[in-house]
Amino acid sequence: MDAFGKLSVSQVNITGGFWKARQDLNRDVTLGSVREQFEKTGRFAAFRFDWREGMPDRPHIFWDSDVAKWLESAAYVLNKNEDEALEAYVDAVVDLIEKNQDENGYFNIYFTVCEPENRFCNRMAHELYCAGHLIEAAVAYYEATGKEKFLKAMCRYADHIEKVFKIDDSAEYSTCGHEEIELALVKLYRCTGEKRYLELSKHFVDIRGTAASKEVRAGENDAYVQDHLPVREQTTAEGHSVRAGYLFSAMADLSREYADEGLFAASQKLFENITQKRMYITGGIGSTAAGEAFTVDYDLPNASAYAETCAAISLYMFAGRMSRIKADSAYADIAERAMYNGIISGISLDGKSFFYENPLEINLFDRKLPQKAKVRFPITQRLEVFGCSCCPPNMTRFIASLGENIYSFSRDTVFVHHYMQSTAEFPLDGKKVTIEQTTDYPNDGKVTFRLTGMKNNRLALRIPGWCRKVALRGSDGNVGFETQAGYAYLTVKEDDVRLEFAMDMQPQWLEASGHVCECAGTAALQRGPVVYCAEAVDNGDELWSLRADICAQVEEYYEPSLGLTALKTEGYKKTDKGSRALYLPAGEGYEPRTIKLIPYYAFANRGESDMRVWLYKY
Repeated sequence: MDAFGKLSVSQVNITGGFWKARQDLNRDVTLGSVREQFEKTGRFAAFRFDWREGMPDRPHIFWDSDVAKWLESAAYVLNKNEDEALEAYVDAVVDLIEKNQDENGYFNIYFTVCEPENRFCNRMAHELYCAGHLIEAAVAYYEATGKEKFLKAMCRYADHIEKVFKIDDSAEYSTCGHEEIELALVKLYRCTGEKRYLELSKHFVDIRGTAASKEVRAGENDAYVQDHLPVREQTTAEGHSVRAGYLFSAMADLSREYADEGLFAASQKLFENITQKRMYITGGIGSTAAGEAFTVDYDLPNASAYAETCAAISLYMFAGRMSRIKADSAYADIAERAMYNGIISGISLDGKSFFYENPLEINLFDRKLPQKAKVRFPITQRLEVFGCSCCPPNMTRFIASLGENIYSFSRDTVFVHHYMQSTAEFPLDGKKVTIEQTTDYPNDGKVTFRLTGMKNNRLALRIPGWCRKVALRGSDGNVGFETQAGYAYLTVKEDDVRLEFAMDMQPQWLEASGHVCECAGTAALQRGPVVYCAEAVDNGDELWSLRADICAQVEEYYEPSLGLTALKTEGYKKTDKGSRALYLPAGEGYEPRTIKLIPYYAFANRGESDMRVWLYKY
């Protein structure tokens, strides 16, 4: 079992292309928009601890976490950009945290103000979840600014949690109903070097699903909170998908820190179950709104898909951690699938509104029928804020911190997991190494590398699972490489080297497993890592009547209404040729039709429209 080093946000700069545009939009628009909505709804004001009964905007049990994720996002932005006003705003919130923190270290805006007598009494009330997000924010802010006030406050809180849950065992529950504290404590350990925090994380993970775990309350479903079995015995992803993803991320972290082969094997089984049997083609997970949860293998409905934005982010987190334990491209392939599809579909192209759920099919006809009023479908237009607004600040921190997952490294090898125009500088094998990527990925499959300081070290380039052919060239022509577990390995011969890595990015139609009944007879179009969909805006109503000719040529075209490159291909549409018959002989009534498809992440940016990822084949 290997353990690869990870670069920090400060060591990587995204300098252009697809993700730089999104990071700039995140910095200039989204961060401020989310803050404005949180101010309007009282989330920031709650940190003053002056709410009283009868006043509006009663604090909620998860508001700490909403603000904490925004603070973490701001920290990543400040890591890359000087912004005195933003830093002063964060400092003001940190001052409130320090001012209102209990002497024993406890901090929670809801339980301190609204139910002080019920601290650590109800594991479904998000106390440890909120604590975890505050810890993550504190670590990020310390790493961005060097300021210690927030970090010290959260260390005091972590010390209090250790006392209550591990030393005294005085809380009324053993594990949090919403995992997050586990992975946050690993981050706190890595930041401070204080091993007690790592051991506390291990305690929370090890006790889950065991006899030592205190009984769940009446009516609770232990599988919903991944408490149905010890984690090393869990082989299928169960329950709330975000909670599961955060738990599995912590398991991967701990298996790496402790070189725990058994825990890694359990993590691997869960990863395979999700990605081979319970994941949408977009990288979305959690197929039902009932509990925002996993159901059973191959149950992947399209129109009612839940596929929460936070769940896709949790899968991205889990996959990224696994890639730093084992050199297998399967992990980064999944992270990439989520990145370009099921995560960023959760934010509008203008950066101001969000989807909580990300369906793969929208039929407006179904939503207009009174007879189907009781059928629950996801919303069709993004919103600026939700009552449960976990996804917007999760999106901002995902985009702002993206650079930290591009690379990992061993003693003498640098792994390139993701292709983005960027620069990175870090120590390797006692030397300072610089890597520069120049690319228009994912629009183009060509990446140019400039490597300095890597003489006699190895470079490992991920060959994406969707890619059928790659070529590697240097200044003297083709460069040989060895392929292992989806990475192309080469030894760098000089201290200043330029390479060109070209990945074949021809569009291809994909079919789902025959076990997925919802996708029978259909295919989805993918180019590179990007999944495409058809909207009625481009193709007219009744998208279900389209038939894709999967042997026809697929062409690129510029779609001005979205400002991006889209695809078009030839197919057919069932028109019935004016017949009034409800049923016709098979094969009749099809007319040639050009089918236009846009990136899935861009759907619902031109008003309400029918949409389909999976098209019936002709």
